Amino acid sequence: MTRISSILVPTDFSDTADGALDYAFLIGEQFGAAVHLLHVIEDPLVAGGLDAEVFIAEAPAIRSAMLSDARSRLAHRAIPRHTGAIVDGEVLFGHGAKTIADYAQQRGVDLIVMGTHGRTGVAHLLLGSVAERLVRIAPCPVLTVRHPKARTHHPELVYDVEHLPA
Repeated sequence: MTRISSILVPTDFSDTADGALDYAFLIGEQFGAAVHLLHVIEDPLVAGGLDAEVFIAEAPAIRSAMLSDARSRLAHRAIPRHTGAIVDGEVLFGHGAKTIADYAQQRGVDLIVMGTHGRTGVAHLLLGSVAERLVRIAPCPVLTVRHPKARTHHPELVYDVEHLPA
């Protein structure tokens, strides 16, 4: 059996991401694994989007404010939920799934636990799914966790992580 010693939890600070974090802490406690939180700030400059000239005048102040806000929000979530837990967090500018996969690869992450909003239809087509893209390119297994409301309506989707083998 593969040992899980490092878990990555990408977060967009939503209820769905917080639900995934709860699962990651449960798994981390079972395996004695470190939990790493990651927030990726979508960056058109990194993602190859709009021309850089559009952002030159205001980018430093906006980027600094976004970074400060994200670090503060991440710090509130990086509080260990059990004794001996190792939890850290990082904020990066980048492009969603690719940045998450690169981070996991560089740090030798064993498992990614990520929330998914479960969008379908037009919403899925317009907004896409970072989780879906990540599952395709991740260097390790990805556990996706549905929104807490979806778990209430579809209890068969819930897996009791407390009974994972140690």
